[in-house]
Amino acid sequence: MLKQSYRYITAIEGVRSGRPIVESTRIGVHDVAGMILNGASIDDVVRSLPSLTRAQVYECMAFYEDHKSEMDLLIAQQMAGSEE
Repeated sequence: MLKQSYRYITAIEGVRSGRPIVESTRIGVHDVAGMILNGASIDDVVRSLPSLTRAQVYECMAFYEDHKSEMDLLIAQQMAGSEE
């Protein structure tokens, strides 16, 4: 899944079910993308998740754009409360 190189994004087996996360956190890329898609600004995300930098949030959105169908499914599952 991580075919392209991302500076801040990784996937670790056993952490968040192996889904893409921001490196050195347990924050899922889909968590960040879901916040933005639901109307949060980049600054809102950084205020809500103070362990993230603006650069990390922007990279999450770049990852989202590169993997939109997969990320949309994870976001929909999360919003429905069925995320594993």
